[in-house]
Order: sequence, then structure tokens, then C-alpha cells
Amino acid sequence: MTSACTICDRIKLIQAHQNPYFVRELTTGYVVLADSQYFEGYTLFLAKYHVTELHYLPRREELLYLEEMSIVQEACAQAFHADKMNVELLGNGDAHVHWHLFPRHNNDTPKPGPVWWTPLETMYGDDVSRDAPRLSRLKYALNTAIDVSLNARQAELQALQGLTGLVNHEN
Repeated sequence: MTSACTICDRIKLIQAHQNPYFVRELTTGYVVLADSQYFEGYTLFLAKYHVTELHYLPRREELLYLEEMSIVQEACAQAFHADKMNVELLGNGDAHVHWHLFPRHNNDTPKPGPVWWTPLETMYGDDVSRDAPRLSRLKYALNTAIDVSLNARQAELQALQGLTGLVNHEN
């Protein structure tokens, strides 16, 4: 991990058991709720190791990382009853591979479109960390849904483990 990386700093907090948004560790990454829950259930899937682009992951790890991201986004959709999922790998602000997983609901914004059309002062105006019961409820719902998704896709994960040689912590 590099010292100038916000995502790496957050991972250090996870490893020190000090990140209140931490949900779960998977083989290739960490599942965390976003600091802002304007879009309830907004989740991030952080690559475990610092790389700036998806194609810089070792090829075998990249396959499992993509599969695990897919499992997390499916779980996010189910846990938060999404009408549509917005899934983005950006990295212009934080150059560490991580996915933004937004459960979207019909009419959740005044004008249909990407979440980034929401004014930042609105989107980041709330602070879920001040609402510990809400944060606990969201983490529980997401963890439960991840269990369901992992169990449903166990055969695919085992096949990928055979191809990659990586061991999934969840099986």
C-alpha cells in the first residue's frame, strides 16, 4: 500500500478494526458502506492491494475480483431492494481500484440520470456514522445478502478458485 492513497488508508483502518463502515473481507477485496448514505446501501468494493487500473491486477486475481464484485453488487441489489444498480469503476479521485455500487430506486432523484448529477452538497450532506443503529442495520442487511449470493454461486467460485489458485475466505 502506498502512503498517499486514501483507499489504502481506509484499508489500514479496516485491518486495525477501526473502520465503522467495514462490512466484510473477501479474497480479493473489502466490502464497505460508503461514508454517505444519501443513496441508501451505497457500497464500495475495494481492491485488497494497491493498483491503479483493473488490468494491473495479476490476471488470475482479476478474474476472481470481478466475480466477487459481481456477487457484492447482486447482494447490494437484493439487500436494498434496488430497482436498478449503478456500478462504476472510476478512480480519477482515488487512484486505487474500487467499485462504486449504488442501489437505485425509481424517482430517487428529481431528474433521472447518474448519481453524479445529484449536487455534492446534497449527496454528501448526511453522515451515516452519526447514526450507528442505521449503519448497523445496513451492514447486517448487506452481510446477510452476501451470504445468500455466495451460497448461490458457490460452484462458480470453486471453479474460479481452481483456475486462479486463490482461496476464497467465504467458502
